[in-house]
Amino acid sequence: MYIIPAIDLIGGKCVRLSQGDYSSKKEYHDDPLEMAKRFEGAGITRLHLVDLDGAKAKKIINGDVLERICAGTNLQVDFGGGIQSDEEIEKAFALGAKQVTGGSIAVKNPTLFDEWITKYGSEKIILGADAKNKKIAVGGWEETTSVELIPFIQSYFDKGIRYVICTDVAKDGLLQGPSVDLYREILQEIPELKLIASGGVSSVKDLEELEKVGVYGAIVGKAYYEGRVTLEELASFG
Repeated sequence: MYIIPAIDLIGGKCVRLSQGDYSSKKEYHDDPLEMAKRFEGAGITRLHLVDLDGAKAKKIINGDVLERICAGTNLQVDFGGGIQSDEEIEKAFALGAKQVTGGSIAVKNPTLFDEWITKYGSEKIILGADAKNKKIAVGGWEETTSVELIPFIQSYFDKGIRYVICTDVAKDGLLQGPSVDLYREILQEIPELKLIASGGVSSVKDLEELEKVGVYGAIVGKAYYEGRVTLEELASFG
């Protein structure tokens, strides 16, 4: 199981939100590159970078941070937030992203997202499947749709998607444990999926449970920033 630290960006700084609520913003570091180098120095190879400003603006806002991290480290960066057009996805890859995550776009403009899967291939495109009560949530989680989570993932798996980041919005940022049962259910339905768990990780024990379920990766954010897990503990899963 890969450990994938998260850096969420507002105003070029590392922040975390709780349940996607921008008013709950807590700032952790003013230099995302320095933070990324810490992760790399511990032996971690991947990074989940989210442009929260971009998610609101529907275009990349913190592209300079993406570029600095990709130029200044060897981390494999998956980037999301605000990628709603061909121009924006091309920009993300040009700035150094190895993978791009599409969430809202996969719900609201599936034709375009299908084109990206075909054009860039399944190794470069990650489906962002954020859910509230097993229904897809979009727009920075401010809008819950009527789209059922597992059939949604299955439909894109059938189109070639292999990587899926699934966040249970009810768990995110609360340090109350991840949705282990939900991830188990998804993998029982789609066993070949490279499922990346996101939200709720609060301890090494949580990570061990996720590993047992068979997820491909686990995104860790607040648990590290709040001192619940150490870099050494995270790196031990590599």
